[in-house]
Amino acid sequence: MFLKNCIMGFIGLCAGGVVAAGVFAFLAIIGVFPRLIGKTQTNQHIFLYETTIILGGILGNLADLYEYPVLMGGKLFLGIFGFCVGVFVGCLVMSLAETLKAVPVMNRRIHLAVGIQYIILALGVGKLTGSLIYFSRGMG
Repeated sequence: MFLKNCIMGFIGLCAGGVVAAGVFAFLAIIGVFPRLIGKTQTNQHIFLYETTIILGGILGNLADLYEYPVLMGGKLFLGIFGFCVGVFVGCLVMSLAETLKAVPVMNRRIHLAVGIQYIILALGVGKLTGSLIYFSRGMG
């Protein structure tokens, strides 16, 4: 029984490692990390980026797996965490949009010469407003 549990645990860890590696590879391929490094002009800190990406993946998986209660700061910590997650999701979405060339296709289809940044901003503000309403009413 012990050997069976050890083998199942090893298989589970290997499968989780493969999935995590695939997610990080996907993020690197679509250009999230290189784009952020290029925009911030912090090429000299590549090792720090790699370390924080790996630690973030490990700590995120552990927090998801073991469901640690948030004891520090309460709502302040939750607000900071939500902001950081929102920035990450925004970077991911913009990298996908650039990679798939979705913005130029939309420009051509609706014949929009100027103002695409306002459309993107309106989408983001709408998402933010919907999330705030959702969580302020205790639905989440």
